Amino acid sequence: QVQLVESGGGLVQAGDSLRLSCAASGRTVSSYAMAWFRQAPGKEREFVSVITWSGGETYYSDSVKGRFTISRDNAKNTAYLQMHNLRPEDTAVYYCAVDRVFRGIAKSDYDYWGQGTQVTVSS
Repeated sequence: QVQLVESGGGLVQAGDSLRLSCAASGRTVSSYAMAWFRQAPGKEREFVSVITWSGGETYYSDSVKGRFTISRDNAKNTAYLQMHNLRPEDTAVYYCAVDRVFRGIAKSDYDYWGQGTQVTVSS
């Protein structure tokens, strides 16, 4: 089993930056793909970004491309999401997820999920 704990969320103003962290425990996830999803009130959970186990490949949704950067530190079993130029439409609960083998960006591809961290961006 893998446990994931997200942190770093908060209330910020439009244009601000935040860095989210996702700490994994229970098993090393250095060989897993690590991803971020988000869910706004009344909306479906959507893909944000994913990084492969080596960090050699990263993918982003069009809505965050150029503003968000995903990274990972396998020695710390942790992934990060650096968010710049935040917008009110980025307001959501952000979830970390891991996949034993990178299969894609669908929610169903991911084996383990964290509880989420709230990001609220005021205008």
